[in-house]
Amino acid sequence: MGTDERMLRSSEEAIEHISGICFKTGPPERIGVELEWTTHRAGDPAAYLKPADLIAALGEHTPASLGNPDPAPLPGGGTVTVEPGGQIEISSAVADNLADLHQALSADHATLTDLLARAGIVLGERGIDPHRPPRRILDTPRYAAMERAFDRAGRTMMGSTAGLQVCFDAGGPQRWAALNEMGPALIALFANSRRHAGRDTRWASARMAAWLAMEPRRTGPVPIGDDPAADWALYALDAPLLCIRRDDGSWDAPPGLTLAGWIAAESPPTVDDVEYHLSTLFPPVRPRGYLEVRYLDTQPGDEWIAPAAALSALLGDDLIIDRARAAAAPAAGRWQAAARAGLADPPVRAAARALAELACRNLDRTGLPPAVRDQVSGILSRRLHAVAAAA
Repeated sequence: MGTDERMLRSSEEAIEHISGICFKTGPPERIGVELEWTTHRAGDPAAYLKPADLIAALGEHTPASLGNPDPAPLPGGGTVTVEPGGQIEISSAVADNLADLHQALSADHATLTDLLARAGIVLGERGIDPHRPPRRILDTPRYAAMERAFDRAGRTMMGSTAGLQVCFDAGGPQRWAALNEMGPALIALFANSRRHAGRDTRWASARMAAWLAMEPRRTGPVPIGDDPAADWALYALDAPLLCIRRDDGSWDAPPGLTLAGWIAAESPPTVDDVEYHLSTLFPPVRPRGYLEVRYLDTQPGDEWIAPAAALSALLGDDLIIDRARAAAAPAAGRWQAAARAGLADPPVRAAARALAELACRNLDRTGLPPAVRDQVSGILSRRLHAVAAAA
């Protein structure tokens, strides 16, 4: 099961280990993106797919969770995964710049779309399934334990949501703070998941609403202090266990048991157990050695490049980051308001406008070709008009 069976017998040992692996120093250069979509039958989007449908469509790219021990990467180097409700995700290969990433991921997206189309399957374009209630189609010990541990919002997250994740080298602590502070404004700017299972949820981002309604010690934002690594380690210690891996039988964890409580027990966790626990925590920005931005709804078609480029531009250098943090300040911490009201919330609207304009002024720093920068500018302009309409 594990690869490092050393036991961590104190919270201090756990803090030291977590702090050492989650914020890696060095010049920030690389970028990666994870694109996730709900999947639907082309002629009947409300029908549920079965694992066999996805296996037949994906062929050699079928992931291990569906029984393929040696999945082939997509042409651009991305890998395919399938989530509990049948959502499909491409995890890009890490790139040295956004231009290379855009080229590779566009090729992977086109390949995946074509493979699915041949099987009569299409990718959704919203951050939450507008047609169906959640239904888990994958049967693994982890997902079974998650489903039992989660409430209704958690099961919606597992089975109905689709997000866009952008990953950056960690760099300095100001990047961590900026990505968190910009979150509410960017949620609203790119929200597109109001309808779920045939009804109007009245949330601009029903996807984010599901995350926010879950256990806040597992999905809420990490407090921002002077020491990001220590803040993250304390968050992890206070978070309830989602599951405990076992060689056989149920993976259910004792209700309410936190990582700190497990460490204090007679049989404390191993290093590998702690690292697995970190993989079950889902704050809006998660440190994994790099910084994983998790708060964005998936975007239609190839429009994922707009939020990815905006974030890249806003992290262009220390001066731009300072300006982005100042622009984001009116909405910093307004996660609930941003998810519910979107751009109709005045502080969120002001921050979203300022961040979009700052990003547009710095798109040349992304290295994207002029045509792609024009596409991004057009998308952000359309969103800015939505800001004006919401005012």
